[in-house]
Amino acid sequence: MTPKRLLASLSSLAVGALLVGCGATGVGSTAAAGTTSATTTTTTATTVDGAALTVDATRAANATPDAADVTWDASSATTITLSGSTATVDGEGVTIDGNTVTITAGGTYVLTGSLDGQMVVNSASDDEVKLVLSDAEITSDTGRAITIADAGEAVVVLADGTSSTLTDAASYAGTSDEAPTAALYSKADLTIGGDGSLTVTGRSLDGIATADGLAIVGGSIQVTAADDGIRGKDHLAITGGAVTVEAGGDALKSTNDTEVESGFIDISGGTLALTSGSDGFDAATDVIISGGTVTVEAGDDGIHAELSLVIGDGEVTLARSYEGLEAQYIAITGGTIDVTAEDDGLNVSAADTTTSTDTASTDRQMGGGPGGGGMGVIDGSALVSGGTLTIDAGGDGFDSNGDAEITGGTVIVHGPLNDGNGALDVNGTFTISGGTLLAVGSSGMAETPDAESAQGWVQATVSGSAGSTVQILSGSEMVGEFTAEKDFSNVVYSGEGISSGQEYTVAVDGQSVVVTAGTSTGSGMGGGGGRPNR
Repeated sequence: MTPKRLLASLSSLAVGALLVGCGATGVGSTAAAGTTSATTTTTTATTVDGAALTVDATRAANATPDAADVTWDASSATTITLSGSTATVDGEGVTIDGNTVTITAGGTYVLTGSLDGQMVVNSASDDEVKLVLSDAEITSDTGRAITIADAGEAVVVLADGTSSTLTDAASYAGTSDEAPTAALYSKADLTIGGDGSLTVTGRSLDGIATADGLAIVGGSIQVTAADDGIRGKDHLAITGGAVTVEAGGDALKSTNDTEVESGFIDISGGTLALTSGSDGFDAATDVIISGGTVTVEAGDDGIHAELSLVIGDGEVTLARSYEGLEAQYIAITGGTIDVTAEDDGLNVSAADTTTSTDTASTDRQMGGGPGGGGMGVIDGSALVSGGTLTIDAGGDGFDSNGDAEITGGTVIVHGPLNDGNGALDVNGTFTISGGTLLAVGSSGMAETPDAESAQGWVQATVSGSAGSTVQILSGSEMVGEFTAEKDFSNVVYSGEGISSGQEYTVAVDGQSVVVTAGTSTGSGMGGGGGRPNR
């Protein structure tokens, strides 16, 4: 488990106190895993019940990414020497037609030198083809730099200690989502790895794209793309390496919404730095993060999944986004997540397509209309059972158009300044049975967990400014203390030191108010329990 940042000082009986901008150590119980399977290929995904959403369960509900071996044997490799508008080859299985070099047989091929043209792989559909890039530079003014048109499996190896570049044409004849418009494009499963570096420039649309699955297992990869940075249709899995993307569209993307067990993004390692004009992550079904370091600056959603978003470990920083985390089902079971959002920080919303062919009773079905829910309650949920989630939001901070549950971990919300939004906004049930919750923000739409929650909570209508010290006391004993990052007029706090029905003092910069745990002080909206009924 990634070490958590300590947030605050404790009294002897208090839970971890909370410091500005950091996360406290907190690991709660993990929900029981459960999986289901679809019965036809017309559904969008195999899914798991929201209450049982874990990394393992979500992976089990999807296809296993097919990552090939990236080791290679130089003694059996064929070397292709690129030279301006032509090339030479020291073996068989390669044809050269002007500035187009075509590989026609399986095997390992070392590419070195510079080519103003295109590299094409067109071998038998059961062949494995390994392209070892060793200080190779391929630039095309008419199409893709590398096209893998046919192969059983394709592997791009970045040779140790080398730097290679791929650049495609500025325009293509076809520009649809399924068109092969990327500097590196593969119709077969593609694995990229090694210990070298690769710079990819997608001048027309995408940087790296596949019509099948895509796995990145190593290497230093830099992608600049006019549209999407890295796109794997069936899946995009990253287990290692350093990946940097600057994209006009989405940074990482998986698009298959028509086949079961596809359309997901799975991150288990590596260092990712993503800058995008649209979403940082955009998955047709699920996003799974169980390791690595991820930094996102996005023009739209930081991480968007149509179905499930599950974070079990790793460090995730959404430094800039319109909405931070968005999916129909969100589960955080571990890791450290920092979200900065212009609008909602975490948003449980209905998916934008429908499916009704899954037969198991626990299968989720997509609803209609992303970002929606309004006053209704959708079939969706947010679950936090471990890790640390810190949100700084201009709109709703922790927003679920379905249900929400906190059973462990730490949730810190620095909410909105305007009364049209709230630090907490849950349309369905909202319970807390463990962990630590701190939510500060405006008071006009302030909400609380349900009064029936197993763990106590306090709400206080009290004002302070950025830098104000907020203290929660039981008599003279400090239960929690933190420093606000923004102006606020409402505080909600829950931790193991809070007992429902007991009185607590909430003090801000010398001013104080006495409140009863489990009793709402009122808000503009609400649901069940301690919140006013709609």
